[in-house]
Amino acid sequence: MTDDVGNAKRALRAEIRQKRRTLGAHERDQATEGITRHLTDLATGLSVRSIAAYLSTDVEPNTRPFLNWAFANGVRVLFPITRADGLLDWAVGDGESETRGLFDLPEPVGEVLSPMAVNDVDLIVVPAASIDHGGMRMGWGRGYFDKTLGSMERRPPVYAVVFDPEYVESVPRERHDQPVDGVVTPSGIHEF
Repeated sequence: MTDDVGNAKRALRAEIRQKRRTLGAHERDQATEGITRHLTDLATGLSVRSIAAYLSTDVEPNTRPFLNWAFANGVRVLFPITRADGLLDWAVGDGESETRGLFDLPEPVGEVLSPMAVNDVDLIVVPAASIDHGGMRMGWGRGYFDKTLGSMERRPPVYAVVFDPEYVESVPRERHDQPVDGVVTPSGIHEF
């Protein structure tokens, strides 16, 4: 990582974290409704039977109502389990049981599957700090999803979830950064 790009990414991530912390409850609830509706439309339109998704934290766009819809509709959901070596294992979630994993992130309780398990899903939903209009994803700096997406020979559609102001003209980019196929925001689905 060049110092300039790394510094730009760190500054942008800090700004996004601060803005997310100051969102009001009403604004957050409205965002959750839009995100849930659009993720449900996306999954329905793709006729998904299995997805890989993440358990959102309190400061991220809330994906949990969408995950509840997936469980209620018989969609198999794999969740990432972070490993110290920078790879992701996966576990099938039950929609209720979770623990705190590496980096104090929420993770499901259940049988841990290998990094290869993600190859069998119909849709991957990833977190992001920001997405640009060309589909470049800026994550949170640990590289887990970039490694996973970059190592897949055939990957299903990959969509990031961000708040509307985080869908921007451009984001700082490095060689290892992986693009996504689309982004879901409270106001819509944008495909690249």
